[in-house]
Amino acid sequence: MHSDSAWRSPGFRALFTATALSQLGANISYVAVPLVAVSALDAGPVQVGMLAALSTVTFLLIGLPAGAWVDRMRHRRVLITADLARAGLTASVPLAWWSGSLTLGQLYAVVLLNGCATVFADVGSQSTLPRLVGRDGLVQANAVIVSLIAAGNVAGRGVGGALVQLLTAPVALSCTTVTHLASALRLLALPGAPAAPPAAGAPVRLAAQIAQGLHHVFGHRELRALAFTATLTNLGSSIVNTILPVLFTRQLGLPAGVLGLFWAAGGAGLLLGARCARRVSAWLGYGRALGLAGLCLAPAGLLVPLVGHGPWLWLAGAGWLLAMVKTGIDNVLGVSLRQQLTPPDLLGRMNATFRSVLTGALAAGSAVAGVAGELAGARVALWMGGAVLASAFLPVFLSPVRTRRHLPGAEPVQR
Repeated sequence: MHSDSAWRSPGFRALFTATALSQLGANISYVAVPLVAVSALDAGPVQVGMLAALSTVTFLLIGLPAGAWVDRMRHRRVLITADLARAGLTASVPLAWWSGSLTLGQLYAVVLLNGCATVFADVGSQSTLPRLVGRDGLVQANAVIVSLIAAGNVAGRGVGGALVQLLTAPVALSCTTVTHLASALRLLALPGAPAAPPAAGAPVRLAAQIAQGLHHVFGHRELRALAFTATLTNLGSSIVNTILPVLFTRQLGLPAGVLGLFWAAGGAGLLLGARCARRVSAWLGYGRALGLAGLCLAPAGLLVPLVGHGPWLWLAGAGWLLAMVKTGIDNVLGVSLRQQLTPPDLLGRMNATFRSVLTGALAAGSAVAGVAGELAGARVALWMGGAVLASAFLPVFLSPVRTRRHLPGAEPVQR
């Protein structure tokens, strides 16, 4: 298939634009929400950790059934509804702040419900992508989407930090409402598709469908290794990201703009990894690219806990960037591989299984960071996160994935 095949699909172009808008808003919120808690509501490490955990725990609560539901539903309707829900929820925070009624309880509820909408948005997006571009276009399409997400991390978190510094955190959240509304409008151009037809014979119970997705992922050696490596990556990243606002604002006394730029460096690493993934896999082979990228880059996570003033800030930022380069490569090659290894009627459940496990790791990391930060200090929590990041490559490195030359059923990627 021609190298620009993904871009020839109007549906992919619509999904790309909508994802760009929603990612920009989500990354502004990523910076603004914890700073609303810290600056406007005087939250401590435990409260910030709880807030971060609630943003991801929804995948543990509804992720697996959501995958089965998405396999039965029209993906365009799922994606539009999710964006409209996120827009309304985010708008409630600045409105409550302006009226003087904002509380931590409301912020917790908004974050939790926003996470529910994100469950369906993420599963629906990854499940509809193979239909839009075809299996031969998956690596290119995933490289584009991961690059977009990484660029959103750079732009959104950098802009988010600046907006919080200039306008206050609650006002910055208004921008997120606008971007989710614009995303929903763009998704109207996504080509519709009929819902999955009912299976012949007796209806399959929801629990049985969920079990099929779990067995497909954890009964497959390569998928299982991809899941474990991604879980450790998310766990370490979550610990680091949860504790950074507390460390930057309370211990180091650095402004919100510097925190936004630090996070943006991680986004730049994701972008670089995503852009290099296809070439690295063509050069080294698919599995070796995944294994060697981890071996060479993951240990850089141990530089992040050295963050401080002056050169220590730059050193930690460089470590964060390199660790995220590895994550960007994993996101392109790992997601493409798991989509290729999954039949179409299982895509929703496979994606939901991965997202449930990976987002559960984010929730666990947030909780661990909050407790460790409260009991042992923010610096100790940061070392914990760095150590997990540094070892996250091992499940893939020690699995059959490392010997794979290219995707199943596809020719090797041409440079």
